Amino acid sequence: MTENKKPENNDSKSETPTQSNNLIDMLLSKSPEQVLDSETMILETQKRVWGALKKGYEYSGLVDESDKFLRKNVFSKLDMFVLYVDLVGSTTMTLELPAEKIAIIVSSFSQEMAAVIRQHHGYVLKFVGDAVIGYFVTGESGLLAADNAVNCSKSMISVIQKGINPILNQYDYPDLMVKIGVDFGQNIVVRYGSDAEQSHVDLMGPAMNIAAKIQNMAKPNQILIGNDVFEKIHPASQKEFKQIMWDTNEWKYRSRITGDIYKVYEHKG
Repeated sequence: MTENKKPENNDSKSETPTQSNNLIDMLLSKSPEQVLDSETMILETQKRVWGALKKGYEYSGLVDESDKFLRKNVFSKLDMFVLYVDLVGSTTMTLELPAEKIAIIVSSFSQEMAAVIRQHHGYVLKFVGDAVIGYFVTGESGLLAADNAVNCSKSMISVIQKGINPILNQYDYPDLMVKIGVDFGQNIVVRYGSDAEQSHVDLMGPAMNIAAKIQNMAKPNQILIGNDVFEKIHPASQKEFKQIMWDTNEWKYRSRITGDIYKVYEHKG
């Protein structure tokens, strides 16, 4: 998309509040042309999951864009939004369903969540058991990355409820539910070894840890975001969230900036 440059104007006070809001909306891709076609996304999900269950359909290999990106930025410190999405109840399914069916369900779930992350301009860091970790680098627009991360979380719930579960129900399989946690912060790209092409690369930093802790506190089909995320999303999106008041014994993590108990917000949708 072509970058729109501000016209030169020596009077910095000439910008009206309305113009400022319009600029924010533009950065957050609020125009209809930029909105993802959620119905098509759900239909495509259903086709793939149905194929996996009925015909043993195997997903095509994922283009590992994250690995390429991280290798180009080894030892760099990057501001990013980290998203953890974890499948709920997989242990129960393991006891109730044949192993080959569990493998298909978990694999389909993981790769559909990865597809949602990529469609929202994020990177898929890795699959960890029945969880998927994604990240959204701020680049020039932290507003856009924040919006993408939150919208990605909401799309994940929609894809599961409207795309995956209706297909699973046809085979008398239980509904899938997830827990999602998102946090923001600076992470460093690390490489474990001297081989620039083959040594394992990963991300390390407080946002990685806190996003995992936040996700662990979530209830089934609940989206939780840290305060550092809440402060960076569009004001219209902030209205969709409310702060959670946990007992100090449940949540002891403190803000890296203020030292106060770190605030966490839940999506009200």
